Amino acid sequence: MQKYDVAIVGGGASGLACALSLKRLDNKLSVVVIDGGERLGKKLAATGNGQGNVSNRNLSRDNYHGGGARLAYETIAGDFMLPAALFNCLFTCDGEGRIYPSGRQASALVDSLLRELSASGVRFVNPARVVGIWQGFRLSLSSGESIAAQKVVLACGGKAQKQFGTDGSSYALAQSFGHKLTPLYPSLVQLKTDTTHIKTLKGIRCDCSVSALSEGKIVAKSRGDVIFTDYGVSGNAVFKVSPYIAGSSGASLSLEFLPGVDADEIERDVLRKMRLGYPHGELLSGTLHNQVGRAILKSCGSAPAEIAAKVKNFVLPVTGTLGFDYAQVTRGGIDCRDIDGDMQSTLMRGLYLVGEYVDVDGDCGGYNLLWAFASGVRAARSIAGSL
Repeated sequence: MQKYDVAIVGGGASGLACALSLKRLDNKLSVVVIDGGERLGKKLAATGNGQGNVSNRNLSRDNYHGGGARLAYETIAGDFMLPAALFNCLFTCDGEGRIYPSGRQASALVDSLLRELSASGVRFVNPARVVGIWQGFRLSLSSGESIAAQKVVLACGGKAQKQFGTDGSSYALAQSFGHKLTPLYPSLVQLKTDTTHIKTLKGIRCDCSVSALSEGKIVAKSRGDVIFTDYGVSGNAVFKVSPYIAGSSGASLSLEFLPGVDADEIERDVLRKMRLGYPHGELLSGTLHNQVGRAILKSCGSAPAEIAAKVKNFVLPVTGTLGFDYAQVTRGGIDCRDIDGDMQSTLMRGLYLVGEYVDVDGDCGGYNLLWAFASGVRAARSIAGSL
């Protein structure tokens, strides 16, 4: 049985950031990273549509959700440029505050991590899954190998996007030490809706202000792309509001087309077209995409005020999501009430839990990766200070 100072279970963003921080703090520490995938950092390499959206300049407490939202923000402590300290490259910021590597290539970030980790002597064991863990610590792997470690970091990810090896089965490792699992929901995900009035809109993209409603009350708002599909809606504006209605029944979306135009102006435009003899189905021609305009007109009466109101408030009842396979992150996870400010378990000292594995999820726009990096670094500092 090989023995290490630290065993990290999970070779994603939080696990690799933890390993790198450990070796930079004390290169004498023996560290092993265990992962079930053929390639480490696979999900990180796909982030931001492959461009690497790793953080966001517009950082606040409100960007995080779940039982560990406060822990997440306090761990990050406003340091939205943390990735710049981890990776050997330059970063840029776009107009929405999203931070990317200057080369806009997420895979280069993974290469940067693995190159430095390999040079520092970190051992990678993959593909292999941890099938059991016991006090002491002793880890049993699917390969038949057993590993002993003084400290263990569970950086196993959540349940979203099982193509990256995160199917939720690793929650059992923390549960074996008494940790509780909160309800799990897909987050930052496409939404299924009633398609009665949008069947003809598949593939059309619109700039909308989107309000998510739960039990008739607005719980979130976003502005951006809405993409119509055969099952409902997608697009960044939809992703941003989806966490707020995860798991709720009776939810709906209100799409506001032409968010920069007053309803009175739309009403006057419709009235002018009526006077010119436009047929009912063309009353929004030129004002909206023709197919979108026709869909709105079919869903309401002929009064100009009613048409304008529908443009500003096109309601789609939400019937569900595309599920965990399509979600970017998991809402829910290991209950943070049993995790201290250093990401260490209060039930089993020496055990650390980081990243998406715990009950923290962030908004779309780099917030989840920033949390992954920050929690991994925080655990590394605690571990290095105690060995």
